[in-house]
Amino acid sequence: MTSLGRSSAMIAAGTLASRVTGLVRSIVLIAAVGSFGNASDAFTAANQLPNNIFMIISTGVLTAVIVPQIVRWSAREDGGASHISKFMTLGGVLLAGASVLAMILVWPLIWLYGARFDPDTIALAVAFAYWCLPQIFFYGMFALLGETLNARRVFGPYAWAPIVNNIVSIAGFGVFIAVFGGHQSSLAQWTTADGGWNLPKVALLGGVATLGIVAQMFVLLFFWRRTGLSIRPDFRWRGMGLREVGSLTSWTFLMMVIGQLVSMYQQSTISDASGQASVTVWFTSWLVFMLPYSVIVLSIGTPYFTQLSEHAAAGRDDEVRADIGRAIRMLGLLCVLATAAVMAAAAPVARIFTENGEQAVEASLVLIGFLIGLVPLAVQFVVQRTFYAYGDTRTPFWFTVFQGVLSVTFATASILVFSTDELRPYLTAAVATGQSLSSTAQVVLATWLLRRRLGPLGLGVSLRALLRFALAALPAAGAGVGVYLLCGGAGGWMLDGIAQAIAGCILIGGATALVYVVALAVLRSPELKSVTQLIRARLRR
Repeated sequence: MTSLGRSSAMIAAGTLASRVTGLVRSIVLIAAVGSFGNASDAFTAANQLPNNIFMIISTGVLTAVIVPQIVRWSAREDGGASHISKFMTLGGVLLAGASVLAMILVWPLIWLYGARFDPDTIALAVAFAYWCLPQIFFYGMFALLGETLNARRVFGPYAWAPIVNNIVSIAGFGVFIAVFGGHQSSLAQWTTADGGWNLPKVALLGGVATLGIVAQMFVLLFFWRRTGLSIRPDFRWRGMGLREVGSLTSWTFLMMVIGQLVSMYQQSTISDASGQASVTVWFTSWLVFMLPYSVIVLSIGTPYFTQLSEHAAAGRDDEVRADIGRAIRMLGLLCVLATAAVMAAAAPVARIFTENGEQAVEASLVLIGFLIGLVPLAVQFVVQRTFYAYGDTRTPFWFTVFQGVLSVTFATASILVFSTDELRPYLTAAVATGQSLSSTAQVVLATWLLRRRLGPLGLGVSLRALLRFALAALPAAGAGVGVYLLCGGAGGWMLDGIAQAIAGCILIGGATALVYVVALAVLRSPELKSVTQLIRARLRR
């Protein structure tokens, strides 16, 4: 457990630093192109294409297959070097092919994600995409290297490397502002003439975004020596167990295809609100949502997944059940606090990424919609990766299909209800809420299916713990909202500027956390004692 704690702390620190610098990156980017406008939506749609493929690789095929496979390959005489060399070579070839294919299909890809954009916005998005799509190769190689490092228990570099990407991007976007000016959120005429979105502007903005991804990939190469593996290009793929890997990846690939189809439909739906809270607000809110998710869930869950995979490979089902319970309780304690704090501070948080208080209030509804699903998504992380640890990728596919059908249903209902001019500003928030509700239903189904596989999971203790956390969160969130209202609410100083919004977030977050801890102490939560003991041990060191 000491090793797990140390690994979790290292990942948490790196993830927190990368997410904070990522937020700064978003602030600088929004200073350049804004968050409400056609041009900003065009860039976001284009830059998100390689990100979507990165999500397929990192949370789909690699997470589901590579970590368990490398644990098994490491038992070989060469420590798995031969098989990993073959897999890296195969991955590089497939990634290069995917990058080329995506650039050939750039027009239909942009249309799929932004079908409701006007023609000028689509044209500008395509121009950006030509500069952004090479990121597919570098995102993929970054994920291959990073997941291999994780599987070899070298956890830190994968969490810290994105900081380099953020620093490069911050500097590059700063150059863009210095050369061309800021807040260029409208098309202003999509032409090649000076003053419009011409080739130099498009090339600088898109090129900087890609350069950051290239830099973060090369950072991991400096740490490869720690794996103890010597890899080389190897095109002799016969005999490396591709049939077994293929049977696993086929389900995860199909699962991610379902996820991307759902994402396409959601983004196509919210593109109807372009110029208001639309594509850029959606992804900016998702970035904020991912800050607590990444720091809490990925930093704690990743080492647990490696340990859980080892226990599953050894057939120690009782230890797997214990891992599941401990992970859910630890993640739940922190995720409930994060949900309460960020919901209470949603408007000041959104103000950091918008240009005025009115936009902040509108964007905050999108953020709250996502936050509804934070705790369910944390539990889903544990449950889904338990299936992966047992080499079962088919069952996660089916409960992902279930979630996808619900998400599409909610998105369809949203576009029908919020299609009028008066209600269109709430369209994106409605789709985000539907995403969270479908994720909640998904985790209920997934947990039931896992119980059928492993037998009783002993989750009664974890459910009672989550109930305690929820009870403690109610007065905590109330305290945070009270601070916000006492400071003027939507018309107060917290929404006057970025600095004021950050100060407001600190005040609201501090009040929420204080009341949450006191409430847990009153409820005599044993999980609180475990966390405080861990913090004290860290401070003594």
